[in-house]
Amino acid sequence: MGTLSIIKNDPWLEPYAEAITGRHEDALKKEKELIAADGSLKAFANAHNYFGLHRTETGWVFREWAPNATGITLIGDFSGWKEYRKYALKPIGNGVWEIKLKKDALHHGDLYKMIVSWEGGAGERIPAYANRVVQDEQSKIFSAQVWAPEKPYKWKVKRFSPDIRPLLIYECHIGMAQEREGVGSYTEFKDNVLPRIAADGYNAIQIMAIQEHPYYGSFGYHVSSFFAPSSRFGTPEELKALIDAAHERGIAVIMDIVHSHAVKNEVEGLGRLDGSYDQYFYGDSRREHPAWDSLCFDYGKNQVIHFLLSNCKYWLEEFRFDGFRFDGVTSMLYYNHGLGQAFGSYGDYYNGGQDTNAITYLTLANKLIHEVNRKAITIAEEMSGMPGLATPFKAGGIGFDYRMAMGVPDYWIKMLKEKKDEDWHPTSIFWELTNRRADEKTISYVESHDQALVGDKTVIFRLIDDQMYWHMTKGDDNATVNRGIAMHKMIRLVTIGTINGGYLNFMGNEFGHPEWIDFPREGNGWSYKYARRQWDLVDRQELRYCELNAFDNAMIRLVDDIYDFQALPVVKLWEKDDDQVLAFMRGNYVFVFNWAPFKSYNGYGFLAPEGEYEVVLSSDNPEYGGFGNIDEGIHHLTQHDELYAADGKGWLKLYLPARTCQVLKKIN
Repeated sequence: MGTLSIIKNDPWLEPYAEAITGRHEDALKKEKELIAADGSLKAFANAHNYFGLHRTETGWVFREWAPNATGITLIGDFSGWKEYRKYALKPIGNGVWEIKLKKDALHHGDLYKMIVSWEGGAGERIPAYANRVVQDEQSKIFSAQVWAPEKPYKWKVKRFSPDIRPLLIYECHIGMAQEREGVGSYTEFKDNVLPRIAADGYNAIQIMAIQEHPYYGSFGYHVSSFFAPSSRFGTPEELKALIDAAHERGIAVIMDIVHSHAVKNEVEGLGRLDGSYDQYFYGDSRREHPAWDSLCFDYGKNQVIHFLLSNCKYWLEEFRFDGFRFDGVTSMLYYNHGLGQAFGSYGDYYNGGQDTNAITYLTLANKLIHEVNRKAITIAEEMSGMPGLATPFKAGGIGFDYRMAMGVPDYWIKMLKEKKDEDWHPTSIFWELTNRRADEKTISYVESHDQALVGDKTVIFRLIDDQMYWHMTKGDDNATVNRGIAMHKMIRLVTIGTINGGYLNFMGNEFGHPEWIDFPREGNGWSYKYARRQWDLVDRQELRYCELNAFDNAMIRLVDDIYDFQALPVVKLWEKDDDQVLAFMRGNYVFVFNWAPFKSYNGYGFLAPEGEYEVVLSSDNPEYGGFGNIDEGIHHLTQHDELYAADGKGWLKLYLPARTCQVLKKIN
């Protein structure tokens, strides 16, 4: 094997060439082993079509992999929830159990479970491949449900090809997307929220909490049934209708997939499905995640890889998701889950503390996903900065299309918490937003759901805090609110203006949604007050939320209209910390920021390509909550300077009001 291009392109990786090449070869070796019988990963990843409950021409077949079991019996509505020998499965080899039933034995909607026996015990279990799991409202007990409607969902959009240059993601949660205090549905989201997202201009939605999870307050991260879309929000057909409707609007649908860990529950989850501790998970001290109160998959087992790869293929093919955001990738990559580690040098990524099995799994998952759908989108939620994570496999990487720029929201929080406005330095801001690997695309964002959770604060809440309750009416000239609205716009524009892959916003934050997210729990009296979105705030024209929303719309529309905006070089034109002024250019567009809280500059000059410029976006526009001090009708001509004529540059002189940003387009 020749030198991988990831090493050729980054001389600093040369000392670790052996480790990088070794990981690459590990993935090739494992792929060869897995596909020996089937010929491809796509053909291999079909566990969901074999295991679980399936209707056949003659009746039903049910299979479960449970190598430690001594007996398995189906119970349910059809048996009066009692064990009968006629519903007992038979072992057919390699730890697989099977039963075949007649057509009239089961019916669509029947509830069922397994009784699994093992040496020294027995217990009720939900099948690992159950594609529908429901909770009884009274008893709160979960059961699998026979889901085989007579008429399968008919897709309206036969083939969908997302137009995602750049990728503009609206992160959302179905249950908390509604206005009322309660759990929202797939249908409510489709009818009420999707039109808002389309109007806002985002071209992708990233849906959280799709995989079934017993505890609503886990935000969907403690998964129990990996193949079942959460029944809290509706039926599988209603989820398909939502995805179909998004595709009709040209919106890609990304699923937040959790393969980094699983819920500890044994009755609902995979915890001890066959009575053993090490069927799907590590059986030693690595079994329990030290920070998340969950179980860690054993990625070294082929059966676990089969389960997880099949899970990826299932969601892509059955529900037509356009890709995945993989949760908790840092936790997967390292034996210590990345906890308490600084990752200050390249050596931290190649010191033997990396989980080779997990790296191999993630590499194969990316290969499979793009084999199933070459235009699929894969995003890694990863904070350690491991090189190659979002580099193609053939180049020596793990193969994600994007990685989350998790340092960016951390940076904004740090700035808001620790720096006075007059200490916001353009050199620091520009460096933070553009310091990334040239060979990896990132998803930049100001805040996601993480920053909105109870115990933390959204950007708008850090800026305005309790003044939001009293002074968000138009005409109320409150200094704190004016500052907050101005900074909110500037932070967002500089973040999206410097992207090299995509941009993400969590639902409601585009208009400065107040307060925090707090799911119903014992500590808040099981209240849904903060597990919803108050859309009426942005709809009310007398409130200032609509101004923030209008700016977000204009900002999204601007970058979306510039073809391949994310691929245009970010060229720094000017940064002066004393003045707090930053200017950079992308293509024909100049982004200018005056972070100074009190200083406005008249005729402020900086060097830019010679020509004529017009203002295409101004945060000072009254429609966006500004003061209208920037005359957007004026065309600006650069002033010639012989010193810089050879470079084709002249002085662009502008009026820069305090705490404003503007975008100008070169038209000549």
